[in-house]
Amino acid sequence: MEERKILKNKAYLYMTEFFSGMSVMAVELGASRLLAPYFSSSQIVWTIIIGTIMIAMALGNIWGGRRADKDPNPDKLYIRILIAAIWIAAIPLVGKYIIVGIAGVLVVTISNNFLIIAAFLSCMIIFVFPLFLLGTVTPSLVKYTVESLDDSGKIVGAFGAYNTIGSIIGTFLPTFVTIPAVGTAITFFIFGGILFIIAAVYFITTRKKTKQVVAGLILFIACTVFGNSNSFAFWEDGIIYEGESIYNYLQVKEDEDSIILSTNVLFGVQSIKMKTDSLTGMYYDYALAAPVIAGVNEKESADILILGMGTGTFATQCTKYFDNISVEGVEIDEKIVALAGEYFDMPASVDTVTYDGRAYLMASDKKYDVIMVDAYQDITIPFQMSTVEFFTLVKEHLTEDGIMVVNMNMYSDDEESINAYLADTIASVFPEVYMVDVPGATNCELFAGTGGNISDILNENMEGLKDEELKNLMGNISAGITEYENGDLILTDDKAPVELLGMAVIDDLIQEELGYYKDLFEREGLGGLLNSL
Repeated sequence: MEERKILKNKAYLYMTEFFSGMSVMAVELGASRLLAPYFSSSQIVWTIIIGTIMIAMALGNIWGGRRADKDPNPDKLYIRILIAAIWIAAIPLVGKYIIVGIAGVLVVTISNNFLIIAAFLSCMIIFVFPLFLLGTVTPSLVKYTVESLDDSGKIVGAFGAYNTIGSIIGTFLPTFVTIPAVGTAITFFIFGGILFIIAAVYFITTRKKTKQVVAGLILFIACTVFGNSNSFAFWEDGIIYEGESIYNYLQVKEDEDSIILSTNVLFGVQSIKMKTDSLTGMYYDYALAAPVIAGVNEKESADILILGMGTGTFATQCTKYFDNISVEGVEIDEKIVALAGEYFDMPASVDTVTYDGRAYLMASDKKYDVIMVDAYQDITIPFQMSTVEFFTLVKEHLTEDGIMVVNMNMYSDDEESINAYLADTIASVFPEVYMVDVPGATNCELFAGTGGNISDILNENMEGLKDEELKNLMGNISAGITEYENGDLILTDDKAPVELLGMAVIDDLIQEELGYYKDLFEREGLGGLLNSL
């Protein structure tokens, strides 16, 4: 048969297998980056992505094998690859709208497990179909290639090896090259384009399906033109920067009062710069109690370490309100460090290291007067920085009267919430643990030390402050700070289910914030909800 001539070229068949395996992994990694700005990049979201993609591939293997036996026409395989290529190219154009639409429906219709359900439905709608089609590649190619049982094992093994090698490269390329360099959208275009070329070469050489290839090319080009946007928060105004790093989606937004860095489009402020050079009105202000408790303002010199530097909000405030201090920051994302200088005017005197916070402590023997732990974002809590072992390491790096301050950004009244686990874990390491809620926010600040009653020390040291605004703030903190009564909810390196605990709090926060709209939807339906917006 004429259409089988190109199939005599085993190199082309192996190339098809290689690039399909590469594209599957690239789409999987692209899926994580597409979902992360909306649902975080926690282990829960990764589990959903991997699980749904494996389901798609397994179903594709089964269906593809049966179709290859019943109708071994290679035209149909390469049409499936062509469709998968166009679908992948369309993901940057329509994917974020699908995600936002799903999230909008679910927040008014469900009460629990919002992140799990929303992420799962998003994966099913956006990614399952093209990966199901790619799952049909291997059994179809085996059908076209195996001519006798004598060499079937060798051929199947070779296809498996090419697929695996392609998958390996498809894992490294997006993570370390394409996503940091050109973004998630173009990454989808690149790997969708590779698949399109593979299919187009087949049809060009066999002179089949020319109209379908031309139509597909027009659709592919349209997707690349209209979908080539890195904007995940397409409804937002005032965005002056959107980008991606190896670790995060990054958004810098400006209004008349401030410049804000966010790593999630739906909630959270990661860093902020006030244009009036005043206090922020956020948790960073309350964290300033730590240097006061440590007596930094009365020492000839003091050292402050910030784990989770961001763009330096806390560091900038420390240099403003306290003299004779040295501030060091540890931030794992080097692009965030770059943004600190470009948009947030972080002082040049602040020394920032691109490193993991716990690894940095393990590599250093220096002691600090204050260590701030600010590495918790929504449910993306690095478990290795939430355990007994980690907080023991922090304690070992504090001076005798040193203070650790931890920003816990998901307040909950639940006695077994993520904050209760974190506080109990810290209290099992530090004899003195105090907490204060941040008004108008879901944050609370935890202060831990070994040098005596933290509340009394704060009252004593605040009297020596020269800045009246800061002194008044310390008075408010003193009035609200309470000693923490520890329990037995302990997180360890072996067992720290921080994602599940964080997800429960996120569900509560969503329902609390959107309770009015959910009730309105239940009473008046979609029409009433739309009229209220």
